[in-house]
Amino acid sequence: MSTLASMKALPPKRGALSVEVLGASKRFGAFRALDDVTLKVRAGTVHALLGENGAGKSTLVKGLVGYGLLDSGQIVADGREARIASPRDAQALGIGMVYQHFTLASGLSVEENLVLARGRMPWKIDWDAERKALDAFMREMPFRLALDAPVSGLAAGEKQKLEILKQLYLRQRLLILDEPTSVLTPQEADEVLGLMRDLATRHALTVLMITHKFREVMAYADDVTVLRKGRLVGSCAVRDTDRDRLAAWMMGTDADAAAKAEARATADIDTARPARKPLAAQAPVLLELSKLTVLDDRGLAAVREASLAVRAGEILGLAGVSGNGQKELVEALVGQRRAQSGAMRVKGEPYRATREAMTRLSVFALPEEPLRNACVANLSIAENLALRDFDRAPLRSGGWRLNRRALRERATQRIAEFNVRPPVPERAIGTLSGGNVQRAVLARELGQPVDVLIVANPVFGLDFASVADIHARILAARDAGAAVLLVSEDLDELLELADRIAVIAQGRLVFETAAENADRVVLGRHMAGHGDDRQTEAAVPSAAFHGA
Repeated sequence: MSTLASMKALPPKRGALSVEVLGASKRFGAFRALDDVTLKVRAGTVHALLGENGAGKSTLVKGLVGYGLLDSGQIVADGREARIASPRDAQALGIGMVYQHFTLASGLSVEENLVLARGRMPWKIDWDAERKALDAFMREMPFRLALDAPVSGLAAGEKQKLEILKQLYLRQRLLILDEPTSVLTPQEADEVLGLMRDLATRHALTVLMITHKFREVMAYADDVTVLRKGRLVGSCAVRDTDRDRLAAWMMGTDADAAAKAEARATADIDTARPARKPLAAQAPVLLELSKLTVLDDRGLAAVREASLAVRAGEILGLAGVSGNGQKELVEALVGQRRAQSGAMRVKGEPYRATREAMTRLSVFALPEEPLRNACVANLSIAENLALRDFDRAPLRSGGWRLNRRALRERATQRIAEFNVRPPVPERAIGTLSGGNVQRAVLARELGQPVDVLIVANPVFGLDFASVADIHARILAARDAGAAVLLVSEDLDELLELADRIAVIAQGRLVFETAAENADRVVLGRHMAGHGDDRQTEAAVPSAAFHGA
């Protein structure tokens, strides 16, 4: 008997589930989110669901997992009509979902989150037995997490892995993945999707995958369905289509125009951005770190004596496997975590990442998970756009009184400039799609002169039109003279945008190269901690991380 099958209190193995959604419709007031959509997902297959933000994908899958009843339509599971009125109904059928936004209990450990996922718990938990079963489960997985690690200390990529592990631990029959590889390295993405592909091939699982990455569709999916503006545009076997056709379906344009739009948001460097202009040798260093050490939530060194420098008018890309200190480094730079030792300098001045210092030195940031780290979800778009300067004119008037008219007028202007949708200043920012939350944060951070811009995983889970727009904003800041530190776990993004690429492994900066000379294999080796000292020393001169 396999380890998975022997686990106590888990659903018995029942094989892959087939699901059909017939004539689904859903309105929100006057807005029609779904309009007579039919989706058929064959048992034991990987089915890709494509569409721009607002196409209706989330509304459709919420109907499948019980978080949003459809106004009309039928759901058929294994040939029988099913009523899914709650998440409990979906779980009883064996339907689980890994969400784009994490659903973990941050105050608990990895082990506790996995056990808690089962729902009903005995009055007393046998933790020795649970640990034994979980250890065996982890040994079967393509990636592993420390069972005693607190979720609050995990990086975004590690949280995404835990979300997937949680559903695999429950042995769901149909697994819905919402942008499952957005924060994974290419190697990790291939591991995860390869596992999904293998489970589907063995008829142990059916996978419905929401993605915007055509490479993933063509490499791992059996079938693909495209939605646009709440309607079904097309559905077919992957072997019967190609990228141009899918792009045209998604964007509602001719294939040539769609293909060009895709190229702007992928790693086609020749078409995605203008040729890199050589950086002036005398460009001033605007951001400098010297032997910086930062501790994680457990008091261990997450960043170890890191030194780097970013000059005006360049993007330094920081590559690394999730959990190697990137999260803690960014938090130190934006004032969310105190550095243990070392120094930070901006424009030659000591920098302590206070609100006053960031304002005075024109340091701005787009951290990962902006709804958690850069916004107040229940405040309006206009109020979030004012978080930097609500206490200064023209937003402040009469002492500490907020000038609501000025607040709305400026918000209206920036919403239009950065194409935030819907263009309603009073709307709570937490109700926006991921791409529009990112645009709103960029509107606040780039709506004024910027000297230093710190960006972390800026296009997590976004469609390629949003990716292209946000990438263009970052490049524009660079071209205007800002020093940009771009922290990303997507090598394609770094190769597309960065002028230099540095690698962080186990909290140390171990390698650097000009982006135009970057070799993906070499970068991957250093990201995995396999670069030897001789190669690292040759590739990184003694002053390289100081901008020499």
